[in-house]
Amino acid sequence: MELTGQEDWRTLARERQELTRRLDRLSGVAEGRVREFLSARDTLATVTEFLDMSPRVAARLEELTRELFGAVLDEIETDLTHAVREILGQDRKVVSRRDVKNNRLHIEFEMEQDGRAEDILTGQGGSVCNILSVGLRLIALSQLDPGAHRPFLVLDEQDCWLRPDLVSGFVRLIAAIAERLDLQVLYISHHPVDHFANHARRVFALRPGRENGPRLDILSERPADVLDLPGFAVTAAAETEE
Repeated sequence: MELTGQEDWRTLARERQELTRRLDRLSGVAEGRVREFLSARDTLATVTEFLDMSPRVAARLEELTRELFGAVLDEIETDLTHAVREILGQDRKVVSRRDVKNNRLHIEFEMEQDGRAEDILTGQGGSVCNILSVGLRLIALSQLDPGAHRPFLVLDEQDCWLRPDLVSGFVRLIAAIAERLDLQVLYISHHPVDHFANHARRVFALRPGRENGPRLDILSERPADVLDLPGFAVTAAAETEE
């Protein structure tokens, strides 16, 4: 059956209307694609600018990190060097090796004598490690917020590698620092009480017992004003019995 002229006109009108709707939809899609493209281009430009700037920023961060911690580490080096020289009686220097890796500051401590480096873990039979370990703990504790942290430190056999004749000076220095920083220190040692009793506010002896278990004996308790260097709020000595 052949279409009349009027039917042809109506068919063409419907096709035109359909094409118009498709054109409108495609125009909307095209506009959306253009907006996405422009947004992606702006984002790419921002990222490219950031990547171009990143090396300069990283270098500046490293510089600022070194400046920020440089003065602090210099002071730590000075304090630890004083402690080592005071206790060991040797002209040695504590130095820190500083490096920034992955935006984090890495610090390694060494000993130097006449320009020669010495591993703190092996130098002086471990006594240097004893001294630096305690020194770093005291420094770290002094940086905490006293309102959120109790100023209390436990030192458990931190004199284990020290020669007996060095223990008294070691304890004396800790007592002075504890007094200055207003810290309470519990000091546990297997050395004879005579090495540190003059610097302790209270001295206890922990003794084993076969029948009733361990017991704690108070050996001395003195006011701070009669000590050589008041500093320990609590000092403990552990003893063993055969």
